[in-house]
Amino acid sequence: MSTANPFDLTGKFALVTGASRGLGRTFALALARAGADVAITSRTLASLDGTRREVEALGRRCFPVVLDVRTSESITAAVTTVHGHFGRIDILVNNAGCNIRKPALDVTWEDWNTILDTNLRGPFFVAQAVARHMVGRNYGRIVNIGSVTSVAGYAGLAPYGASRGGIRQLTMSLADDWGPHGITVNCLAPGWFKTSQNAVMYDNAEWVSYLTDKIPLRRPGRPDDLEGTCVFLSSDASAYITGQTILVDGGITVNSTRALPAKK
Repeated sequence: MSTANPFDLTGKFALVTGASRGLGRTFALALARAGADVAITSRTLASLDGTRREVEALGRRCFPVVLDVRTSESITAAVTTVHGHFGRIDILVNNAGCNIRKPALDVTWEDWNTILDTNLRGPFFVAQAVARHMVGRNYGRIVNIGSVTSVAGYAGLAPYGASRGGIRQLTMSLADDWGPHGITVNCLAPGWFKTSQNAVMYDNAEWVSYLTDKIPLRRPGRPDDLEGTCVFLSSDASAYITGQTILVDGGITVNSTRALPAKK
């Protein structure tokens, strides 16, 4: 039996998209704490300064790169630059995404395209660009970031849910495509976490109470709840896991219904 720590990412090189804030920042720092050097992307370099400083404070190398996942030229340029800088990419955390929250009757053609181009088309072509380099080495870990909406429907989130459901299906297809090349592809699907995209909802105490009652663990998620799963799926500890969607949701998708108290 090997005595090496399979969760140790020392010597690995990771690329995390959409890492300037929110969950992307969380993933970049989690990988750095586990030992990886990390390339981080956003649409502007200046927005990456905070994450870069935090990664470097952990003693890891950090390489900020401009990437707009909505354009093929930007994807090609960014992946080529990161690969040239580190010499290889061992781990991709495909995190960049957006949302426009509207009732379905109010969603415009432009809204739909913005969300699907960012959340589904972009991640596919980022994964494709990175996998081209991974295939030759017969090794790679790709972690697509999905959502509880990958498996459940919510009003006001039609295009977002379609994009996240698509990520789940994409994950399974790519796992089958690239498994023979030693590449695992999995989907990390967070439940209800407070981010800049949905922060306004958490200002409503009544809604938070309603949400919490639906979560068996009785609280919304915290960013650090995602760190272990991200490291696991990025590491050799998950070498025989691929094509899976792992929900980190406090149990909300068990769809529990509160029983009435027993009558005395």
